[in-house]
Formats: sequence, structure tokens, C-alpha cells
Amino acid sequence: MADKLKRTEDEKLIEQAHKEFEQDYEYESDSREAWKMDLRFANGDPDNKFQWDASYVKDRELNKRPCLTINKVKIHNRQITNEARQNKPSVRVYPVDNGADKETAKFFNGVIRHIESNSDAETAYDMANDFAVDAGIGYWRVITDYASDDSFDQEIYIEPIKNPLNVLLDSRIQKPDGSDAKRGFIFKDMPKEEFERDYPDCDPIDWSINTGTNWIKADSIRVAEYFRMEDKKDTLYALEDGQTFKKSELEKDVIDRLEAGVMTKEVKKRELRTNAVKWYLIAGNKVLDRKDWLGKYIPIVRVIGEEKEIDGKLDRKGHTRPMKDAQRMYNYNSSASVEYGALQTKTPIIAANDAIEGFEKYWDRANTENLPYIPYNHVDEAGNPLPMPQRMAPPAPSQLFLQGMQVASNELNMSSGQYDAQFGNNPSAQSGKALNALQRKGDTATFHFTDNVARAIKYTGKILVDLIPKIYDTERIVRILGEDNSENMVKIDPNMDKSYEKRKTPEGLQEIFNPNVGRYDVAVSVGPSYTTRRQEAFDALNELASRNPKVMDIAGDIVFKSADFPMAEELAERWAKTLPPELKEQEGENAEVTAIKKQADEVIKQLQMQLDKAEQAMLEASQEANEKDGEIALKARELEIKQFEADTKRLQVELSALQQQEVIDPGEVETLKAAVAQLIQMIAPEPPEQIVEETPEPAPAGFLMPE
Repeated sequence: MADKLKRTEDEKLIEQAHKEFEQDYEYESDSREAWKMDLRFANGDPDNKFQWDASYVKDRELNKRPCLTINKVKIHNRQITNEARQNKPSVRVYPVDNGADKETAKFFNGVIRHIESNSDAETAYDMANDFAVDAGIGYWRVITDYASDDSFDQEIYIEPIKNPLNVLLDSRIQKPDGSDAKRGFIFKDMPKEEFERDYPDCDPIDWSINTGTNWIKADSIRVAEYFRMEDKKDTLYALEDGQTFKKSELEKDVIDRLEAGVMTKEVKKRELRTNAVKWYLIAGNKVLDRKDWLGKYIPIVRVIGEEKEIDGKLDRKGHTRPMKDAQRMYNYNSSASVEYGALQTKTPIIAANDAIEGFEKYWDRANTENLPYIPYNHVDEAGNPLPMPQRMAPPAPSQLFLQGMQVASNELNMSSGQYDAQFGNNPSAQSGKALNALQRKGDTATFHFTDNVARAIKYTGKILVDLIPKIYDTERIVRILGEDNSENMVKIDPNMDKSYEKRKTPEGLQEIFNPNVGRYDVAVSVGPSYTTRRQEAFDALNELASRNPKVMDIAGDIVFKSADFPMAEELAERWAKTLPPELKEQEGENAEVTAIKKQADEVIKQLQMQLDKAEQAMLEASQEANEKDGEIALKARELEIKQFEADTKRLQVELSALQQQEVIDPGEVETLKAAVAQLIQMIAPEPPEQIVEETPEPAPAGFLMPE
């Protein structure tokens, strides 16, 4: 019965998945065909002839006419994509509520940079951007996987999608980045042999089934990852102290106590709907696998070029389509110009019959061979002079085709919004301001491509900020990267009640984060890479130092920190040691810590002085014990030692209080404790015991009595 019910659920799921797939595919079917044609055109070259109609290519080849491809479209497209590579958008996380912390936001930034570095995410970003500019859309995805084969710790990865036509996103989405998608497919049509090799444990497939779709064919099967977002009802409780809890996260007895008002007097509650993302692996008409996706977003990110809905149909394109006609015009005029000039027969020779009579074997080969000489008859039979044979003037090159190429090139600029100044050309010898104006004009015309990449990376940041607390859900050490790619290892403690804390350890200060506490949002910044900005900073500081040498006296270490040559960091560290004390930074310390350390140093000095004094007192007590009035002296010393013991214990209490403040190095606290313990051991226990045991018998009455 359970198996029958399970099969029924799978059948319903398959039916729904197939239906949604067909709906989404039908909605963008025209755009998918246009995507293929635009991509082919953008990547046309002299060998593949993608920029020519196939029938024209065949006709020209049969007639031995030139069919040239001078691909200017690709140069225009790469001007956009390579500019984006040099000014890569980067994620910036910032806190948005009281529970969040700026340091934890920096932690999120560092983890995201680690994920991007570990995944080689730049490859995914660049590939998707190339597809978007060339043909209209590109994708990448976010996945989770185990860090290694021998670990249960999971990591997050960003992966490229090599073929955007293998992705279908919800046709109902409204946002350019697709963050409001409720479903998505990543699919592939696999040959029968490949499927049986990759999925040997799958139940046998009935390859003869005619489903009426492309999911199962006689020799192939469609395998798809199916993401589906399901709405769940929940209740949010808010206590009077500001704490909030979801009903789904609480035990039943706690819920009953909340509802009854036992735990707290005032309980606010409201109904809410939460999103749960499910993942299924479907092959034809079978569900091979299923699991919950930990995040609340469909982990498929898209980058679009231009996208509009016209008359109920999707119109999506990149930068290529507006330039197609101008590029075809350029190719045609270029081919016609070559055909007119290079394929013209050699110009004929004009000669009188008598002039070449008898020398026809030479003149017949004049247009096919380079003869060293060609004889002719200079007189006729009557002795009259004959004109020398003359070759006709060659035809002048047609200006029509050259002008056509120039017009086509200008139209390419106009349709793309890019001008010669952006490609480093300055044919009119214009001023720098005029060139900059043209460059800005071109950047503005194509800025929507850069903006769409930034939106996609921002959405990726949202996916990662949502996933990080759920993946890093155990106490562990993680690697984070700084903006300059410097590495740092930090600790995550999901059980900590604060989002950020610094703790003292024997190794020094340790930063501990809890990414579950607080809410964070994401923004993006677009600009030159850190390496470029670092070089610009070094140039600016170097110029400033050359104008004002005093800069090196107060900021020489900063100047060399911005340098990018070998040993620059070591030089900066050495230079920092020469700075005035008031300019030196004390890592991880503040004024309070410095003051307490100074106080601890004073305590050590006092203890050492007391220790010297006690040792001297013991020496004197030992010497005086042999004297006649030794008893009185020893009693006086005993009182002095007891007073010293009281002072020592007082110091020990003060040192314990210092330790509880957790603001000084634990190693120094242990040193102070050891000094106190040594002092107590040397002074407090031993002298009284020795005094009692070595006291002589009482003297006769009246001895030492006052007169």
C-alpha cells in the first residue's frame, strides 16, 4: 500500500514537472531559437561562415566568388565583456538590525570571497556575461558539497553552466535577476548508453513509451534537476523581551505554555508563510532522487542582455542582433571589392596584326607567363613603321564598394552605441576632452549589460548570505579572504548568543562569529580590482611623499604596504618600528588594556620588593635568634610577617580581579600568580613554625620584668 501510494505521489510529481517544463519552454521557445542564431553570428569567422546564409555560401563557392567574413561584431561585444572583467562587481554585506554586527558583516564578506576563490567563480561570471552580451542570456548556479571525501563538513560552490539552453526558469518571474522564481530546471538529453552507464541502479526504463514529449525517445532520455518552491504556513511568536520564535522550531509543550501565557504575560503572534525549496532528480518518467534544499532561493542565477515582453511573447537579445545587418553589409562590400579587383582578368594588349605576325607564340603567353622579352615587327612589308603593341590601362578600383565598407563600419558604431574612441582610434585628432566624452557616451549606451551582471552577483550574494549560517552550522574553523586576498582563519560558534566576540587565548586574541544572529543585506560595488586600486594608491602616495618628504616619517609603513614589489611587506614592518610611539598601532588593544598592563607591571615590581624585604627579614630573624634578647625580636618579626602575609593575600585578590576582566594576557596573570605563591611559600608558613619549635624554655620569674 505504501509503495502504491509512493508511486502515485511520484506520478503526480512527474506530471506536474512535465507540465511546468512545457509551459516555460513554450514561453521562451522563439527566444531560444534566436539565442542560437545570435550566438552563431557573434562567433562567425572565415571558416565557419556563420555570418552568411548557407545558400549564399554554397552559390559563391560554386561560382568561385569570394565570401569573406570580417567579424567586427565580436570586437564590439568583447569591448563590453572585457571592460566588465576589469571592473568586476563585488558583494558587500552590511548589518540591518540590532542583532547584527559590522565585524560579522566583514566575516560574511570574507567567507563569500573564500567561496568565490575556492569555486573559481570568476570563470562562471565571465562565461555567463559573454553569453548575455553575445546572445541575450547566461547562467551560473550555487551548489553545496562535502569539503573532502573524509569529511562531513560541507562547503558552498559557484559553478558555471556551459550551455544556457540547458536551463529553464519560471516563466512568471518579474525581476531581471530571477530571484522571484518559484521553479527551475537544469536538464540534459542523454543518449541511452550514457544514461545506463551513469545510473546503473535506476529501475528499468521502458524505451518504447511514447509520452508525446521529448522526455523519453527510442535512443535518448531527458534527465533534469527540478527545483520547486513550496509555501509553508507558520506562526511567529514575539515575547515581551523582544525575542522571536517560529512555531515550527519549538517543542509542543513550549507551544502550549506560550499559548496559555504561562511563560510570559504578553505574547504577540502572527501567521506567516515561509518558502521551502525542494530538489528532485527526474529521468523521463521516474524520480531518481529527492532532498530538501537548505536555502530559500532557487539557486540558479541568470544574467540577461535585454528582455521585454511584446504582444505576450518574450523578446530577448544581447548586443549582437542590432548589428547584424551592418555586419552583413560590411562583409558583402568587402567581398565585392575583392571580387572586382583581384578576380578581374588581366587587361588585354592592343596590337596591329602585322606587329605580332610570326611571334604569336610569345604574345599568346604574355598574360600567363613572365617572359623575359617579347619580340614584335616594327615595320610592315613596305618598310613603314608599325606602332608598338600597348597594354590597356587597368580598371580603376571601384569607390562604391570602399564607400560601402565605410558606411557599414559607421552603422556598426551607431547600432552598437560604441565609437572609434573606445577602441583607441582618434582619426580626427580630437582633444582629450572630446575623446573622453565619446568614451562616456559609448559606456552609457552599453551600461545595462554591466548593470545586469551586478544585479546577478548581488542575487548570488543573497543566496550565499542565506546559505552560510545553514551550512556552517557546527563549531569549526573556517578560512576567510581579505580584499587583498590575504588569508585568515576564524572560528564559528553557532551556540554563541552574540554575533561577534573577541576572546583571549594563550595564542592571543581570537575572533568568534555566529552568523545565525542578526539580519544582513547585500549590495554590490563596481570598480577596478583591488590590485589596480592598490597600484593607484601607491602611485599617489609616492608622488605625495616626493613633494613632502615628511610623509615618510609619519606614514612610510603605509606607503610600502600599498606597494606590490617583492619584500614590500617586510619593508613596511621594519619601517613601522621607526615611527614615533604615539603613531604605532597596538594590535587588538585599546587604552584600557594598556593601562591595566601597566598596573600589572607595577604589581610585579611591588611583589619583588616585598620578596626582597621578606628575605632580608628572615636573615635578620635567624641572626637575632642567637642573641640574648632573641625572643622579643622574633615576636616582632612574627608580627611583621603576618602583616606581610595579609598584604600578599590582598595583592592576590587584586590580581584575580584583573584576570576576571579578561583584558590582559593570561600569560602575565599566571606570572603574577606564581610570584605571589612563591612569596607565600617562602614567608608565611615557615617562620611561625620555626619560631614555635625553637623558642627556649621560660626564664625564672622576674626575668625581663620591669623594675
